[in-house]
Amino acid sequence: MKVLVSDPITESGMAVLKEAKFEIVHLPNGSPEEKATACKDVHGWIIRSGTKITEEMITSAKNLQVIGRAGVGVDNIDIPAATRRGIVVMNTPDVNTISAAEHTVAMMLTLSRNISVGDRGMKRGEWNRHALVGTELLNKTIGIVGMGKIGREVMTRCHAFGMNILGYDPFVNQEMFNEEEVEIVDLDKLVAQSDFITVHVPLMDSTRDLFDYKRLSSMKPNARIINVARGGIINESDLAKALIDGKISGAAIDVFISEPVDESNPLLNAPNIILTPHLGASTQEAKEGVSMAVCEQVRDYLICEKLANALNMPISDASKIKKFQIHLDLAEIMGHIQGQLNPGVIKKIYVDCGGSMDESKPAALSFLKGLLKDRVSDRVNYINAKSLAVELGIDIEHSNSTDSGSYTNLIRTTVLGESTTSDIHGSIFQGNQKRLVNILGYEIDITPHGTLVFIQNKDVPGIIGKVGTMLGSASINIGAYFLSREFRDWNDGKAFGVIRVDNPVPEDVMEHLQQLPEIYSVRQLEC
Repeated sequence: MKVLVSDPITESGMAVLKEAKFEIVHLPNGSPEEKATACKDVHGWIIRSGTKITEEMITSAKNLQVIGRAGVGVDNIDIPAATRRGIVVMNTPDVNTISAAEHTVAMMLTLSRNISVGDRGMKRGEWNRHALVGTELLNKTIGIVGMGKIGREVMTRCHAFGMNILGYDPFVNQEMFNEEEVEIVDLDKLVAQSDFITVHVPLMDSTRDLFDYKRLSSMKPNARIINVARGGIINESDLAKALIDGKISGAAIDVFISEPVDESNPLLNAPNIILTPHLGASTQEAKEGVSMAVCEQVRDYLICEKLANALNMPISDASKIKKFQIHLDLAEIMGHIQGQLNPGVIKKIYVDCGGSMDESKPAALSFLKGLLKDRVSDRVNYINAKSLAVELGIDIEHSNSTDSGSYTNLIRTTVLGESTTSDIHGSIFQGNQKRLVNILGYEIDITPHGTLVFIQNKDVPGIIGKVGTMLGSASINIGAYFLSREFRDWNDGKAFGVIRVDNPVPEDVMEHLQQLPEIYSVRQLEC
């Protein structure tokens, strides 16, 4: 397998890939064009913040299975495009937490004590001691926007300075924190009451330009703002204007919309601002940690499909896949059979899990993997199964129930076409034996493998002999013949048969079977 490394990683990280016997394409200083060319035949792609992976690149990378981001932010990856192609996107969210938190505190101290201004002045021969009076952190209020891992590490360090902590995060509440450590408030209150504000949220539609001129103007005039998260969360032009207009006292920015920073960036000429070139994760420990972590994650996925920190995996707990793997395998087979039974337009699928199999979401995704197998040209996996189905106009429902009938576990599947509905139920028997227990409303017990012929016929004598004779005349050996019937007067009823054959039945033989007057329908399927 081939792995592209298009940003700098440490030698220990590279050693992980080499030990795995991967072919490595090493382009840490490559141009966007060189990277776009190199990605076309790679299976894995490892980046940091210097590479932008576009939809065009993803589309051209026919073999790409996994993108590993050494770090946290992934706004330089087109995740929807990757998801559509079934490409796993991973990051390393925990490794650089300490480095980012410490850089935040370093920026705050530099701002509060005018360290960078004093340094520049002394190197020009100035001694501006009395003009550079700073402020202590003790008893000041810091507002932390984003109470994830980094935000919490910042909180811990600020407690050591005796600061008051306000926190804002739309996904947390006060019950998750000790009131003596942090007060969870809305964003407007945090902005109005904080002496320092530090940002620790991802860049997305809801956080882009979160701090514009209006919000910056609602800060205290002597307040300062810090961003070591992602560029674009604070509007750069608005921040420069707020500093020039004296709306706030200072700012410290480590991340930018465009990196490296262009000379036209308005922050370069703004007053009372400290700028660093994206140093939040630039420590020896963080570089080593993210390099090792991302290379190990990419290696593990390519070799054994082990998932870690997958951002576009629709199942939050990937361990459930392993726990219920045999059930998911059965669901995928059922999906493949349903896809063959319904070759036309499918409007809706429904998957219900009962008994000991109580994970309907992974079961539904597995069912979709089988259902879409012969319908789309893309690789279908847990990552993109749902999005591909939605593109085909398929409505998806899944549920868990306590009702598993007489079975310890049961997966019920229903497919609605334009004018037909088909049901298939399956169960795992003791000893991890996969079984179909109901097909099209007929109770049956069959192991789903090989070539199967489904026959619905009049429940009359002699039909089994006719079918067997016709198949035998065509040199088709019958491995097993399973029967089920409707419980009604046999003169009016229908019967259903599943025949396992050793080799596929030729089309002309299938046509002859269909022409038998006792047969309503006959279909050949592969499991």
